Amino acid sequence: MLTPPSSKTRVLIVDDSSFMRMAIRSVLSKEATIDIVGTAVDGIDGVEKAILLKPDVITMDVEMPRMDGIAALKQIMAKAPTKVLMVSTLTNDGAKSTFEALEAGAVDYIPKNVTDSPEAQGIFREELLRKVKDAVRTRFNRPVSPSASVIASPAAAPRLHSSSAPARLSSKLSGKKISYVGIGASTGGPVALQEVLSRIPATFPYGIMVGIHMPKAFTGPYAERLNAKCSLNIREAVDGDILKPGLALIAPGGMHTTLVKRGGNVVVKVCPTSIYPQYVYIPSVDLLMSSMAEATAGSMLGVILTGMGNDGFKGMQLLKQSGGVTIVQDEASSTIYGMPKACVEGGLADEVLPLGQIGFEIAKFAG
Repeated sequence: MLTPPSSKTRVLIVDDSSFMRMAIRSVLSKEATIDIVGTAVDGIDGVEKAILLKPDVITMDVEMPRMDGIAALKQIMAKAPTKVLMVSTLTNDGAKSTFEALEAGAVDYIPKNVTDSPEAQGIFREELLRKVKDAVRTRFNRPVSPSASVIASPAAAPRLHSSSAPARLSSKLSGKKISYVGIGASTGGPVALQEVLSRIPATFPYGIMVGIHMPKAFTGPYAERLNAKCSLNIREAVDGDILKPGLALIAPGGMHTTLVKRGGNVVVKVCPTSIYPQYVYIPSVDLLMSSMAEATAGSMLGVILTGMGNDGFKGMQLLKQSGGVTIVQDEASSTIYGMPKACVEGGLADEVLPLGQIGFEIAKFAG
């Protein structure tokens, strides 16, 4: 029997917990633009219903009996490609599984944080609704990072002077000088950032600071994953860290990160979100980029990758006013062309590049 066409977003819920299935259904069913077309109790059931029901979006639990969420995701991508949101526990293992799922084709993830706390329940409701709606707008055919399969060890990463990556900077960036690099990303960012950093050699002479929208429990495991797959030394930032050559620091989740000048160094300053209540996104790319532009006196490269909204726009604006250099990801390779679009339309991009070229272009600043 054919499913009649609908203007609503058709969602399939896959979770072995009856409580979670009910919680997700309760949130989404209240939204007039969303239609719950079915539920599944494990990965095998989820694959079968994905093929049968052809939903627009699937919420997929990671840990399930018979077939887990990652195995189910891979089968769905092979048999009935669908936009999948992983529902992940806020643990180290949950984070690792989530990043594996993103590399396998999931468009985003939702932290599973449903407790008796009204505040936590409110955050979960808002996050779930926002991410389901965002998933509809994602580019489903966005490239999965080749570094996930090509780069098995740090020694394999540098491939900077191949025929596809000329040694000279593009004409728009030629002659520009930098001392630091700041990178911002959101939806689609975990895979995109891995692609970018994997193209930069361990000998890169400038410190790198990264701001990506992630919960507190995820940024540490994410930094460890990047460190294992890239030549650079990559770790989660802590208060007092100094930006150094060959080091990429990931701003910790659940709080804000700024950069300050101390003597001859640019130093990380981590602070609670209550100090900067005006910033909605956490960690704030705007705050990170703005403070970094001031701390470096504009002697930096700002990079904005895929992401929803316009976080990073004000930071890039200040960077340009300070004499800095900017690169923005192009629309075709972005999972969500929100953050990059804001910078392009605001005239802040010195260069607009596809994801696969950005890491190479950054590396060329090493001269």
